[in-house]
Amino acid sequence: MGERTRLSIFPLPGALLFPRMHLPPHIFEPRYRAMVSDALARDRRIGMIQPRGGGSVPPLFEIGCVGKIAHFEALDDGRYNLVLEGLSLFRIVRELDVTTAFRQVEAELLVYPAEPETLSHPARAALESEARRFADAQGYAVDWEAVTKLDDESLVNGVAQIAPFDAAAKQALLEAPDLAARAELLTQLMAFFGRTGDADEVTLQ
Repeated sequence: MGERTRLSIFPLPGALLFPRMHLPPHIFEPRYRAMVSDALARDRRIGMIQPRGGGSVPPLFEIGCVGKIAHFEALDDGRYNLVLEGLSLFRIVRELDVTTAFRQVEAELLVYPAEPETLSHPARAALESEARRFADAQGYAVDWEAVTKLDDESLVNGVAQIAPFDAAAKQALLEAPDLAARAELLTQLMAFFGRTGDADEVTLQ
């Protein structure tokens, strides 16, 4: 059993965060503005997690990532621009009965490698090659020289965060057991997208 903690959660479809990575959410809904104000007054932690469906209180996937507010900009109208730094993956143990407008859970913090993992040379080459085809198909402008200088973890997790896959596919990337498995799944998803030519087809549902 890992360490257990209480987390305020921000359910956002398609938004992945990994430990040692960053995510820049824009906060505008009143309940999540209240969540940010509360986090800033306490430990600056927010649990990023994907909802499984729609509605005002959607069911949630089991695994998310704790983000620490590393930087924030409070706008005049009450909105926030944040930069979240990923700290740890977590598993929801149970949702708590709270009076706050935002949802809170009891969560188990999951073990994550203390140091960035690496890929084999063939796996790295396959990922970069597929990423180039994927970017060309999307019409993305990419600084490939900068990409080649990224460490393996930053490359894999960075692409996983920004790729336009559906929630189930993104969740599968988040829950991959290690970096090699995540890179392989990411390469497969990008290859599948290249064959379909339709972002809505990139799905595990």
